[in-house]
Amino acid sequence: MKRLNWFLVLLLLWANGSVHAASTLDELVSKVRREAAKDIRFDQERERVFIQERDRQQAKLNKLRNELAVADQKAEKLRSSFQENENKLAEMDGQIASQAGELNELFAMVQQNAAEIGSLLDRSMISAQYRDRGEFLNKIIQRESAVSMETLQSLWLVLIDEMHETGKVTRFTGPVITLDGEEKQQTVTRIGAFNAVSEGKFLRFLPDGHKLVELARQPAPRHQRMAFELEQAQDGWRMMAVDPSKGAILALLVESPDLIERINQSGAIGYLILAIGVAGFLIVLWRGAVLSMAWLRIKGQLLKEENLDNNPLGRLRNSIVSVQARSSEILAARLDEVVGQESSRLFFGLTALTVFAAVTPLMGLLGTVIGMIETFQSISLFGTGDPKLMAGGISYALVTTQLGLAVAIPLLLLQSFLHAQANRIVEMLDQQSTRLFEQHETSLPES
Repeated sequence: MKRLNWFLVLLLLWANGSVHAASTLDELVSKVRREAAKDIRFDQERERVFIQERDRQQAKLNKLRNELAVADQKAEKLRSSFQENENKLAEMDGQIASQAGELNELFAMVQQNAAEIGSLLDRSMISAQYRDRGEFLNKIIQRESAVSMETLQSLWLVLIDEMHETGKVTRFTGPVITLDGEEKQQTVTRIGAFNAVSEGKFLRFLPDGHKLVELARQPAPRHQRMAFELEQAQDGWRMMAVDPSKGAILALLVESPDLIERINQSGAIGYLILAIGVAGFLIVLWRGAVLSMAWLRIKGQLLKEENLDNNPLGRLRNSIVSVQARSSEILAARLDEVVGQESSRLFFGLTALTVFAAVTPLMGLLGTVIGMIETFQSISLFGTGDPKLMAGGISYALVTTQLGLAVAIPLLLLQSFLHAQANRIVEMLDQQSTRLFEQHETSLPES
């Protein structure tokens, strides 16, 4: 019985910690029943709240399911409508493509023409004065939609402006790159799209930066004088050298070698030909001066009675005076001897000119052979794909031949002239010797 009481007490304490110890067992049982009834009511209330919450959540779930079903139906309708619209758009795109085929071809042609016009403007010297005139062409090229009528008009308007500026001579201030690499603002005179000059110097157009640069090698001085006079002119007509290739010929002028570079291309044979030519022309000057002086002194001796030793005729006369023999054979031999000596003096050096005139073309031919050998070696090693590889040998061959002929022809002509002059003096000496012989023949006593 005690064990049962203690069990009930512990059960009561477990069920409700707020239950205090009762004085009697009945009171304790009554309290336990009251607490148990409270727990049952509490559990029933919790169960009722849970059921209400479950029903409320179920109602929400049903509502959401209904909304989902409605949304699925609407989405299905939208999908079908979207597919119908896609089909309609595809059909309309096909119709647009078929109907706008000519317009697309026109637009592609406009873009192509805009690119060609832009390239033309970039290479035109007029762009040095009007740098931004082709900006709208880049926009046309980059566009993906059709162009307007105003854009089409701007294309032919810019071509008309180009043609109009090509026929004008105008002045403007712009950047000019000098030979020192410095960029200066100078007054430029532009002759259409052909030439540009500044301060009497011809300029070359750089398409990359739309700038002008001085030519490293200017044309002939007379052309520069024309350019300077054109810059100074205010009105009227002026003569001017125009490059019809729009700068290509002037650009090639920089690359063309001058006389010194041509001679350097000829190598050792060219130098030797020039040395022979210089020696030959020095001989020509020397012998020309000697023959001219001899001719003038002979002319003077003809007018004098006194015989001078500074000319061939005077020495010829003195040689007769020194002859003491009276026989005509000895006199004739003496005259022939003196004329022969004077002839040797007069023709001295002319044989060397003949040899030089004959040797220099042969040396030029030798240079031609050497240059052709180098050319064929280049062809055998590198083929004929790059002509620049053969240019060295061809230049060597042609320049040596040119130098050989350029030296030989004047030397041959000058040698012929000097030879004729010497022959004239010798003929005069022969005539004078014959006259002297006749005079001495008449003066000899008859045997």
